[in-house]
Amino acid sequence: MSLKSFLAKIFAQRIVAKTNKWVNNPETAQEKVFLNLINEAKNTVFGKDHDFANIKSYEDYANAVPVRDYEELKPYVEKMVAGKQNILWPGKPIYFAKTSGTTSGSKYIPITKESIKEQVNASRNAILTYIHETGNTSFVDGKMIFLQGSPELELKNGVKLGRLSGISAHYVPNYLQKNRLPSWETNCIEDWETKVNAIVEETIQENMTVIAGIPSWVQMYFEKLNERTNIKVGELFKNFNLFIYGGVNYEPYRAKFENLIGRKVDSIELFPASEGFFAYQNSQKDKGMLLLLNSGIFYEFIKADEFFDKNARRLTIKDVQLHVNYVMIISTNAGLWGYNLGDTVQFISVKPFKVIVSGRIKHFISAFGEHVIAKEVEQAMQEAIKATNASVNEFTVAPQITPQENELPYHEWFIEFETLPNNMEKFIAILDQSLQNQNSYYYDLIVGNVLQTLKVTQISNGGFKAYMKSIGKLGGQNKVQRLSNDRKLAEALIKLGSI
Repeated sequence: MSLKSFLAKIFAQRIVAKTNKWVNNPETAQEKVFLNLINEAKNTVFGKDHDFANIKSYEDYANAVPVRDYEELKPYVEKMVAGKQNILWPGKPIYFAKTSGTTSGSKYIPITKESIKEQVNASRNAILTYIHETGNTSFVDGKMIFLQGSPELELKNGVKLGRLSGISAHYVPNYLQKNRLPSWETNCIEDWETKVNAIVEETIQENMTVIAGIPSWVQMYFEKLNERTNIKVGELFKNFNLFIYGGVNYEPYRAKFENLIGRKVDSIELFPASEGFFAYQNSQKDKGMLLLLNSGIFYEFIKADEFFDKNARRLTIKDVQLHVNYVMIISTNAGLWGYNLGDTVQFISVKPFKVIVSGRIKHFISAFGEHVIAKEVEQAMQEAIKATNASVNEFTVAPQITPQENELPYHEWFIEFETLPNNMEKFIAILDQSLQNQNSYYYDLIVGNVLQTLKVTQISNGGFKAYMKSIGKLGGQNKVQRLSNDRKLAEALIKLGSI
């Protein structure tokens, strides 16, 4: 056993013991986080606007601070982006994570020195928890790759700006720097296909032991390795035994990955976002991720089926139930208050509190990490219809994750036309280009050759009506689901013979 492996086991034991203290006292941990957040922010603009000085309990807070999404919090964020201090959190943020916006372009998510520390610690602790449970430390002496965005950052009114994965690249600990790939120069390549080819060149002869990234991007890396060597990834990297992922559901990719690798490897699921690091898989023996209750984030939950009710009840961890879809609301040491993250979770355990990500409160597609929402596909449809004199009765969009052999995945649009476009190729091109223009993640996936451009499948006249009737939702205010993150609706249309 190497010195690094020996020290990793000792460090892992210490971190797990520290973690267990708050795991065994979850409500106390959350109350401590809550009181600290209120106290730290009471003299900020937001704190004064919401009378933080007189908030003594969670009930006070829930009465003073409404649930908001980014658009509703945006006036405060804009002041921060303009360079003003003490708006949502004391001082200035040290970064803005730039993400694709849902209704008004890019979002700027503040990251403070306090919140980035918690993000870094959570990433580290996920691996140390794995070491403690499995005893596996062999990977610490090999090479590790983290497929991520460029670490080059812009400067905006004195605050650094970039994508979260690029920001995170600046926080790889010193003891991992020699193990870390790709090189800084390769990591800074913006064009994804060029970058992956460079990563293949840098890693193909190395002793790769840990590979991390969003599954759709890692799949492309594995496929290029297979093309170059004509052997399985697990044979090429004989000591590769740990895959770390987050961002999308891994299950649709698992069979494909095991085929590309040629064997099974352990995996760790993470639940990170620009807004915070919320959970990580803490056991190889069961599914679900440990909700981080001692990391500068106070959690609230609203039942998903009640979320749009005027007086929907806000719950803390002491009130949640198992296997119920909840919208997760966060208040953080980055200055997000009563913030609707948009994700829905289910608790699969409350001793300890463990969650799975069950979806989004609004319909979406993010099978590849693209976060496409209804507004974006509806705008794309409007543009295509106008340009080709088409008319459409109904449509829905689903991902095709496992297309025919040697074909890239894609978005499949199921459309019931009233009047066909005067030029179908133009119609499809406008749909796809509009989506790229609106959604930077989708654009990256197309340009990076992770996805091919979308495909249209025509639905026969009355097909959607037959579908809605088959599920007992014909008429009234029932609507066809515009977006799906799986193919249940698509397969139902096919089964009904609507195509």
